[in-house]
Amino acid sequence: MQTRICKVLAQTEAVYVPSKKSENGQLAKCMIRLKELGGDYEDEFICAMFGNLALCKFAAGSTVVAVLNFSTHEVQGAVFQDVVAKEIVNL
Repeated sequence: MQTRICKVLAQTEAVYVPSKKSENGQLAKCMIRLKELGGDYEDEFICAMFGNLALCKFAAGSTVVAVLNFSTHEVQGAVFQDVVAKEIVNL
């Protein structure tokens, strides 16, 4: 996991997805687009947020500290990278 200081570029509305880990069988999920501070060419991330964090709203343009978890998974020979925001706090 890595902690990064970023600007929020956009966030989707939360939707509920099936989950075996949740008590009621569903888990809130949304996506947030973050860009590191420093200029036009800094790294950007599209991150999934789950559970209570997915229900939080972050305004576009706000500065946040985000704890990001990077992982990969393979499906039918194709490898995909996942970025999950574990915690986000407004500055």
